[in-house]
Amino acid sequence: MLNTAALVGFVATATPEAAKHFYGCVLGLPLVEDSPFALVFNANGTTLRVQKVERLSPAPYTALGWNVSDIRAAVQSLVAKGVAFQRYDGLHQDQLGIWSTPGGALVAWFRDPDGNVLSLTQSPGEA
Repeated sequence: MLNTAALVGFVATATPEAAKHFYGCVLGLPLVEDSPFALVFNANGTTLRVQKVERLSPAPYTALGWNVSDIRAAVQSLVAKGVAFQRYDGLHQDQLGIWSTPGGALVAWFRDPDGNVLSLTQSPGEA
């Protein structure tokens, strides 16, 4: 039934102005709407609703992620804009913070201003 419906992504913010700058200016997502309830962005055809909340306890796991064709270039571009990439104990990550999965995918994690964990993934064979 939902296999033909468009997916809408959700994440929350207690700091809407910081989130608006981060998702719009840093990540480059076009802002579609700024209402009292949410910031709405176009994420390459997928709607991303950044819900405005009073308080937020971010999940300790990835909330949103993007597939990229060149993870190293994407990481370097975001680092140049001030984004810090996460390091996790037990994962061997390279100097950019990129982890190679057992299946060959490359993954790097970063946080938005509210602490939501976001990721970049490059599938095996891409580059």
